[in-house]
Amino acid sequence: MADITVQNLTKYYGDRLILNGISFDLQPGEKVALLGGNGAGKTTLFNILTGRIPYDSGVAAVGEGRTLGMIDQIPVVRQGASVDSVLRLAFQEVDALRRRQSALADKMAAGDVSDATLAAYGAISERLEWLGGYNYDYEIDKVCAGLAIPKEQRAQEFALLSGGEKTRVNLARIILEHTDILLLDEPTNHLDMDSVRWLGDYLDAYQGTVLTISHDRYFLDQCCERIIELRDGKCDFYAGSYSYYAEERERRYEQQLAHHENELAEVKRLEAVSRKMHEHGTEHLAKRAASIDKRIARMKVTDRPRKAKRLSMTFGDPNYETEEVLKVRDICKTFDGRPVLQNISFNIRNRERVAILGDNGTGKTTLLRILMGELEADSGTVKKGIGLRPAYLPQQISFANERRTLIDTLLYDKDVTVQTARNRLGAFQFSGEDQLKTVATLSGGEKSRLRLCELMYDPLNLLILDEPTNHLDLLSREWIEEAVEGFTGTLMFVSHDRYFVSRFATRVIYLENGTFTDFQGTYDEFLIWRESNPPVQPEQRPEKTAPRPEKQKTRGGGTKNLTKRVAVLEREIAALETQLSELDTEMQACASDPERLCELIARREESDALLTEKMEEWESASAALEQA
Repeated sequence: MADITVQNLTKYYGDRLILNGISFDLQPGEKVALLGGNGAGKTTLFNILTGRIPYDSGVAAVGEGRTLGMIDQIPVVRQGASVDSVLRLAFQEVDALRRRQSALADKMAAGDVSDATLAAYGAISERLEWLGGYNYDYEIDKVCAGLAIPKEQRAQEFALLSGGEKTRVNLARIILEHTDILLLDEPTNHLDMDSVRWLGDYLDAYQGTVLTISHDRYFLDQCCERIIELRDGKCDFYAGSYSYYAEERERRYEQQLAHHENELAEVKRLEAVSRKMHEHGTEHLAKRAASIDKRIARMKVTDRPRKAKRLSMTFGDPNYETEEVLKVRDICKTFDGRPVLQNISFNIRNRERVAILGDNGTGKTTLLRILMGELEADSGTVKKGIGLRPAYLPQQISFANERRTLIDTLLYDKDVTVQTARNRLGAFQFSGEDQLKTVATLSGGEKSRLRLCELMYDPLNLLILDEPTNHLDLLSREWIEEAVEGFTGTLMFVSHDRYFVSRFATRVIYLENGTFTDFQGTYDEFLIWRESNPPVQPEQRPEKTAPRPEKQKTRGGGTKNLTKRVAVLEREIAALETQLSELDTEMQACASDPERLCELIARREESDALLTEKMEEWESASAALEQA
């Protein structure tokens, strides 16, 4: 039985058709991504599945008895409730099961050992084990470590958290509930890169069903095995990860285009034949021509497939040849007594592409604002190269007067002619009526694109971006990336989008614990280096009233790294178990082929030895995690 069933589902908003008779099933355990541009109906479909909004016709059903969790279902909590108490709401079912288990244990102790009582006790025990109910403090610690929810935050009042912090806590609560089905709408927003990686690993190993809306392409590759794309109210299906989807979508476009052109060519060929027959003038040929005309009238030529236009522009000042772009020396910055940046020093050279990375709250945006002169450091200096023309694209884009049209915005801000404004907007995919929209009606991605359109025609030679792809759909991300790809100057950026970082970074400055690591190389090379050179947590002075126990002096991210290692080992063990099962099946099929059978037996022994090794490593890592 399917976990989610959608059949001929139709939904209108007024006269606008959002979902046009779509149909699909999600089987238990499937990990599916729902993609589509802004306004394609993704969130509408989620709201229909949760019963929040009605639909016009069709079927949208969740499997009988299956529990469903959605990331934005923020619970109503009592006034003053702590983050920890919100997390423990995930175990309400556990508490109820424990009470029932205790009652059944009392009945059995009193002599009731009937089959029904024993079966009920066994079912409850199995469910408790599935829910992690025998050790849910450990489960809470594990999920909080993975999602970077610190101990001190768990003691805070939930109502006082920011919107992003509430979403992160609620994601942790949904995960802890062990629901059968997860509906995740942009789950990676507000997560740092390590947390996104942890979430992807968790969902990859999760035994339930997942339907997620996400624009994080690495995340989709990590944990999704099927893609459903909503476009023009219809569904397209792709049986693979995001990387497969991107290639297959291009292949299908080329195939549809070739089919469309072949149909057009056939129509033109028949029209030419008919025209010649009519020109010849004989009765016999006239009848054949009439028959061909009828055939042409019956032919249906498919619509030409649409494809988003690509940017093809080059930006930046090619004449800027100063080698040293920025000299940063001993930058320090403290907020409310907490040191955020301590003695940060580095040089930026011309045409470098530098990623400023680190967990949330490590001072990445603070550093960018200091470099741009928007924020004053407590100490230290920033020296800019001669003739440097920097431009800054912040997370939140705003314009002086958002009631102006796009054309008027360029006329006022850049002092250009109407035709120049139209040409520039057209180059950034604002064409026709789009140019007459007011800025206030633009989405976040469109505002980023408009600001880049303004910036990129200036002779700038340093571009600084703060989360340029945050909250953007896939098409907008591709547009922004194409614009950045065409920039020929020096690039510095903060991003949690691993795809964006991997595409552009040739150097990584990683902020952590107030200090930094300066790595010369790509992001993938940095990850390999960091895996073999884990950061060391600086030793802190113990409290005067209570000395810190020796066991707490662990390397930075100790439980987080152990948790990730345990998750990796669990996936490797599961893969080896599957491989052994497949080998057993193949051995049975090859019983009459001694040569092949010997080969399979050797492979099985090798896999079995590796499984034993991984199990021992898992036991060691799990024990270390529990102790930590």
